[in-house]
Amino acid sequence: MSLLHDLNSQAFVAFGEHIKWSDMIGNLFGLAALALGWRRSVVTWPVQLLSGVVLAAANISVHLAGGTGKQLVVIAVSLWGWSQWRRGSARAGGELRIRFATWSERAWLVLGTAAGTVAVAELFQAYNLSWAPWPDAYLFVGTLAAMIAQGRGWVEFWFAWLAVDLVGVPLAFNSGLGFSGLIYIVYFFLVIAGMRSWWLRTRTPQQSTAVLEGAAA
Repeated sequence: MSLLHDLNSQAFVAFGEHIKWSDMIGNLFGLAALALGWRRSVVTWPVQLLSGVVLAAANISVHLAGGTGKQLVVIAVSLWGWSQWRRGSARAGGELRIRFATWSERAWLVLGTAAGTVAVAELFQAYNLSWAPWPDAYLFVGTLAAMIAQGRGWVEFWFAWLAVDLVGVPLAFNSGLGFSGLIYIVYFFLVIAGMRSWWLRTRTPQQSTAVLEGAAA
């Protein structure tokens, strides 16, 4: 309990925002994970898992059920994605295969995100789990969608992260997680750079083995 209290204590004040240790450390891990994902390094997943653990503590401290749930999703999907990338890289001779999702895959991703957001927002409202149920629910479901897309090696995962960030920035500032709001500016540029890198990767010859070939078996 003492460690959780220390993590959620104030580190410093920046631009009038009170910065928590958990908010800062978790987001620095998140930045590292995003940069590693840009380079298609499998290490992105364990680093992302650490980010999820620390940021879960930050969201618990400001009563954001969706934000906390989002980090639990990050933890669970990080384990799944770590396994998928290792298997995919092994099948493709050590090189992760990047591709665009098909139109049907995109449709399922968008529809699943929309339906999931409505369902989770209604749950948050019914049980008073969040002071901002709709954006909080969107962050929770949108993060799940983005990480599933990342685990499958789809370029669209970068677009999904941008959509999540657009809602995450104002919610972070309004929730007292100032470092999260400030760091999203850096995230934005990393996401654009990563998107370009993966996009160009789809235009160069790659191994024919898909990342998740046979994963459903």
